Amino acid sequence: MTKLIRKIPRIFMYLVVLFVAFITIFPLFSTIMASFKSNMEILTMPETILPQKWTLDNYVQAFSSDKFNLARMMFNSIWTSVAEVAIVVFISALCGYVFARGEFPGKKAIFMVFTSLMFISLGSITIYPKLTLLSTVGLNRSLWGLIALKCFGIPVANMYIVRGFINALPKEIDEAATIDGCTFTGIFFRIIFPLLVPALMTIGIMAFNGAWNEYIMPAIFTMTKPEQQTLMVGIMALKNSGESAVSWNILFAAASLSILPVLIGFIAANKYITAGVTAGAVKG
Repeated sequence: MTKLIRKIPRIFMYLVVLFVAFITIFPLFSTIMASFKSNMEILTMPETILPQKWTLDNYVQAFSSDKFNLARMMFNSIWTSVAEVAIVVFISALCGYVFARGEFPGKKAIFMVFTSLMFISLGSITIYPKLTLLSTVGLNRSLWGLIALKCFGIPVANMYIVRGFINALPKEIDEAATIDGCTFTGIFFRIIFPLLVPALMTIGIMAFNGAWNEYIMPAIFTMTKPEQQTLMVGIMALKNSGESAVSWNILFAAASLSILPVLIGFIAANKYITAGVTAGAVKG
């Protein structure tokens, strides 16, 4: 009886984890199962989860449809997401390194200003000024404008992750590299940057998830250029079209495919994410 009482907290914890896992996985599972249903079955039997008759025609139609160029949209999403991840990772690493190892006048004041930005969210108020600025260089109607905005952003939360990771590294590494002739920039690229892989993988997968699922900004930048629409913009455009009643099968197939890159990225980088989160927790 005593052993059972001691196990109650652990049993309760497992039940909570199982419940949260069910709530999280069920919509995903339901969406994937619906992608194998016919459109008639989706409309007439929405309460069923498993398809009565399995079909792959939805995926064939999604790739061959004239009104929904899935292959092109996936390509647009992939290259923009990869470009945004590369920019965010590099800027985060550079900013974190400068504030961790750099010494310059006003460092603490500038860092406090950046920190305050974490608690300020202007939301959609900044969209118009951004479009006005990009229109002067002709990038307000292109995905390149979206990429350009990332070059001038300040990933404050990511900068904190990198800064904390670097602060956990012994400064003797920098001193040894300086003796060997490395400059401040050289130490970053040759010594620090390779050691940041776990932290940068964590930042990268989060940035990819955000870039891949972003809707508002890509929708604005591709408003007059449907051929540049990302997958999320295309899915919402198809859903809101006048023919959405006959396109649920394509929508579910496209939504299922849109989930795969994020899942694959998370699975591939899982060990790095764990290492990045726990890095610096134990100092030796």
